[in-house]
Amino acid sequence: MKANILVSPRKIELRELNIPKPSRGEILVKIKAALTCGTDLKAFSRGHHIIPMPGVFGHEFSGVIAATGKGVKKFRKGNEIMAVHSAPCLKCRYCKRGLFNICENIMETKVLGAFAEYILLPEHIVKQNVFRKPENLTFEEAAFLEPLSCVIHGMQGLNIKKGDRALIIGAGPIGLLHLLLLKNKGADVIISGFEKRRLALAKKLGAASAVTPNNIESEVENFTGGLGVDYVFECTGQPAVWQSAVYYVRRGGTVILFGGCKTGTTVTYDTSRLHYDEITLKGVFHFTPADVKEAYNLLKKRQIPVAKLISGKYLLTDTEKAFLKLMEGEGIKYAIIP
Repeated sequence: MKANILVSPRKIELRELNIPKPSRGEILVKIKAALTCGTDLKAFSRGHHIIPMPGVFGHEFSGVIAATGKGVKKFRKGNEIMAVHSAPCLKCRYCKRGLFNICENIMETKVLGAFAEYILLPEHIVKQNVFRKPENLTFEEAAFLEPLSCVIHGMQGLNIKKGDRALIIGAGPIGLLHLLLLKNKGADVIISGFEKRRLALAKKLGAASAVTPNNIESEVENFTGGLGVDYVFECTGQPAVWQSAVYYVRRGGTVILFGGCKTGTTVTYDTSRLHYDEITLKGVFHFTPADVKEAYNLLKKRQIPVAKLISGKYLLTDTEKAFLKLMEGEGIKYAIIP
């Protein structure tokens, strides 16, 4: 099979690899669509600690089952499926506490390699996080299951309702996916970013206001009558933004720190702002099987118009071109088609 190998930052090679054979409980999936994402882009541009190099990469995908291992009963060859690339072990200390997204083994047992013709899914993923693709979804739309699960997880427990006001900092793919989910919940949303084309798209997707970073403070002031927003979603992974986010939220509000900073990064907060204004800082990571099921149902009911975030398609042989486009600030997400 053909598979893209991330050899080193900014260098991808298409190589011929053996098609893996599924063992007991596993399924072999013929990829029909894989999506680029921010983590892949970081790995391509400068490397990423959870994506080894050289190695296969890509983790947002959908496809058709090419073969099943012994013991697989829910699926058979020819089924069109959508899936995520990880699942909890259900045995570790965190899983026993119901904290499945921070399972001690989830990152070690994740699967990469969606920018290829085939991907092998292990038994623990097959049992928990693989679904039959509905006929009303394209393969490209179905591949949004993983990123939408992440965004859903970040909003768990917040009780966002109609009329709540939110600020999203970062108008990239994840920021725009936050926008779509917040609009689905009835919130009024401001979004901030540097790219004019992305801000224009955000307006089309329902943002009440789309501004550049230097205008956030005045826009929040006008939008909320000086109160501050109920929620801030930090989607840049920049330490300076982590720090400034607390000044846009109202007293008693919540800041969701979605964007991951480099390991070892530190930030500083005004303790009186957090303490006396009772600001909640919420770190979020990954997703649970319940989040994945919720994402599946939203996609199945076509309640989140994810297709609007796909900027174009590239063949498997042109994967590097897609990432170079993203590095230049062109496009939101690209679909890679084997």
